[in-house]
Amino acid sequence: AMAMGKPKQKATKAAPRPSRAALRKSAFAAGVAAAEEVLKRRKAKLKVAAAGPPKGLLVAEGDSWFDYPFYDVLGLLEAEGYEVESVAHRGDTLEEMAHDPGQVERLTRAFERVKQRGQKPRAILLSGGGNDIAGDEFAMLINHANSGLPVLNTTVADGVIQERLRTAMASLVGVVTRLSEGHFQERPTVVLHGSDYPVPDGRGWLGGAWILPGPWLEAGFRRKGHAEETAQGRSGVLEANTRGVRDLIDRYNLMLSGLVSDLAAAGLAHVRYVDL
Repeated sequence: AMAMGKPKQKATKAAPRPSRAALRKSAFAAGVAAAEEVLKRRKAKLKVAAAGPPKGLLVAEGDSWFDYPFYDVLGLLEAEGYEVESVAHRGDTLEEMAHDPGQVERLTRAFERVKQRGQKPRAILLSGGGNDIAGDEFAMLINHANSGLPVLNTTVADGVIQERLRTAMASLVGVVTRLSEGHFQERPTVVLHGSDYPVPDGRGWLGGAWILPGPWLEAGFRRKGHAEETAQGRSGVLEANTRGVRDLIDRYNLMLSGLVSDLAAAGLAHVRYVDL
């Protein structure tokens, strides 16, 4: 008898690909919708700001504190009546802001735009340091869970903070001070700010997907063995990891406040530290 083969399966017909015209139309509509959302949000903020007297112009350089998707410190300041000229960009490191010639040139162009409008900054806001120690670099600050050492390697942390980041921030203060003197013949207030304590639980902002920032710290802890699979174990590990991050942030804030004190003692009293 002839062997019966398996019945042939009908080939599934692939869905037709959208035409280039359809893709272009869809992309254009998505761009319009994104702009509409931003315009709506900005209109509401500017309406509130217009209700009161203008509070002056701020020049800003920094990272995600000043450049968060949908919501950041500068947007809140604009809503309070400040005008902002910003070159901040999420993901930038403090070393890049201070030492990269392209970054310094971009900041210089911001000062030029302000001068061309016949304005002067009321203050200059500087924010940075988080990207120098978070992400892939963060694990180097953490001792392995099986080493018997504390979570935070304070020798490495202090080396990065007190040498690399302190030098970069002092340099960036020098950059904006000289740019102010060159364009406006004066030294407006330069504001540095401290940071609050993050919880390294692996969550990014609104989940951290697509363009949303994060997660930053949990992967570094996991890489060094500071992770548990059980709910009870996770709670204890997270508490210990959070203490380690708190220690790190305290050291960074202390460096900033100490730098401002040292600058003041050297005659640079226009620099201020804000403890957040």
